[in-house]
Amino acid sequence: MEADLTGASGQRYRDLSLWWDGLPGPVGVRAPLPGDTTVDVAVVGGGFTGLWTAYYLADADPTLRIAVLEREVAGFGASGRNGGWCSALFAASEERLDRVGGPGSGAAMRRAMEATVAEVGRVVETEDIGCDFAHGGTVVLARTGVQLRRARDEVASARARGVEEADLRILTAAEASSMAGATDVLGGTFTPHCAAVDPARLVRGLAEVVERRGVAIYEQTAVRAIRPGAVETDRGTVRAATVVRATEGYTRTLRDEPRTLVPVYSLMIATEPLGDEFWRGAGLAHRETFADHRHLVIYGQRTADGRMAFGGRGAPYHFGSAIRSPFDRDQKVHDSLRSTLVELFPALAGARITHRWGGPLGIARDWFPSVGLDRHRGIGWAGGYVGDGVSTTNLAGRTLRDLILGRETDLTGLAWVGHRSPSWEPEPLRFVGINAGLRLAGSADRSEERTGRTTWRSRALDRMIGS
Repeated sequence: MEADLTGASGQRYRDLSLWWDGLPGPVGVRAPLPGDTTVDVAVVGGGFTGLWTAYYLADADPTLRIAVLEREVAGFGASGRNGGWCSALFAASEERLDRVGGPGSGAAMRRAMEATVAEVGRVVETEDIGCDFAHGGTVVLARTGVQLRRARDEVASARARGVEEADLRILTAAEASSMAGATDVLGGTFTPHCAAVDPARLVRGLAEVVERRGVAIYEQTAVRAIRPGAVETDRGTVRAATVVRATEGYTRTLRDEPRTLVPVYSLMIATEPLGDEFWRGAGLAHRETFADHRHLVIYGQRTADGRMAFGGRGAPYHFGSAIRSPFDRDQKVHDSLRSTLVELFPALAGARITHRWGGPLGIARDWFPSVGLDRHRGIGWAGGYVGDGVSTTNLAGRTLRDLILGRETDLTGLAWVGHRSPSWEPEPLRFVGINAGLRLAGSADRSEERTGRTTWRSRALDRMIGS
C-alpha cells in the first residue's frame, strides 16, 4: 500500500512535510540501479540541484546518457521540505561577491538570481508542473526600532549599488501592515523577486519531466563515494565521463566529504486551513512570502489551500554532522515556532497545528554557495545554499550545463563559479562553534529588544558568517 512506503531512514514519505502529505495520488518509488553501468553524466542526488542539472543537460543535448542516483526518492531532502520560497536571495552579500570576483560581481549575481525566479516560473508553465507557483514577492517586516533602522540601511545600501525602487523598496507601517497584518509593524521592505511554491510538487513534477526527456532516475540507491570517472553505490558502479555532486546537506555521507558542508536543521509548522475572516486581517493576498528583520531567521507563506506554513532556525547542530529522522522534529523548537507565529498573528492562538517537520540544509565553512567543474578530474559540484536553494539550484543546474558542455557564458563567469570553501573544523570544534553561533543569533535579537539598539552580539554574528 502507498501509505506504507517507508524509506531507508525508517521514515514514511508522507510524514516528511506538509508538502509531501499533500502530494496528489500515490507516491511511487522508482527502481534502484540494476548493476554496473556506463553513462555520459552521473548526477549524485535527486533533489533540485541534480534534477535541474539533468533537465538542462537533456534539453541542450538529447543524445547524452544521464543517470540520477538517489538514496531515497526524488525530493526526499530539503527540496521537498523547505519553506517554498523561490527567491532571488543569495547567501553571500554583493559586497562580498565584489571582493571575490571583482567590481560588479555582486550586481551580476543579483541580476542572475532575479532572472532565475522568472526562469523557474517559465519552466513550471512550459512543462505544466502543478506546484501552486505564485509570484507575489516578499515582505520583510520591521517590528522594532532596530529592525526598522536595519531595513532602511538595507534599502539605502541597495540604492548606492544601483538597485532601483522597483526591485527593493522601503515600506511605511501602513503599507507593510496592509501586506502582512502582523502585530507591532513599524515598516518593512518589499521585493517582487520571489514566488511561493509547493516545493514537493515542484521537485516531484520536475523528476517526471526529466524522465520523459530520457534521463534515468535510480532511487533506493545509496552512493558511497565519488571518484574521477566513477560513482560507487551499494547497487554497483556507475562509470561516467562527468560526475556531479548534488547532495547538499547530505554531502557528509560521502566518503572523503565529512567536512565539506555541514547539515544544519531548519524546522517548520503548518496550521489547518484558515478562514476568510483571518485572511482579511492577515493579508498576504497575493501569497507574498514573509519574514522580519530579526537575526534568527524566520520565514512563512500563505499556502494555496489557505494554511500558514511557518519555519525558522534554532534547532541545534548535532555532533559529528549526524543526520537522523528523529532530528526532523524537536518539540522545543516547534513550540517556539508556534509561539512566534501567534505573537505575529494572535488570531492563530486557537488554530490547530496539523504538521510539524524539518530537515537538514547545507552550509559551507565560509557561508558561500558554490558551483563548479574540475575538468581534470571530471567532477562537478553545487551546493551550500544556506537555505536559499529553491531558486539557486536552478541557476546551478544551468551553470553546470554550460560548464559540462564547455560553453563560456554569462553564467559561467559569475563569482560563485569555481569558488572553493575551506573545510569545517574537526569535532568537537565545529559542534561548539556552530551551536554558539545559533545561540548568538537568538541572543542578539533579545539584546536588541531589551536595549533598543544594535549590540556587539549583532556585529559578532556578522563577522562569524562573513557578511
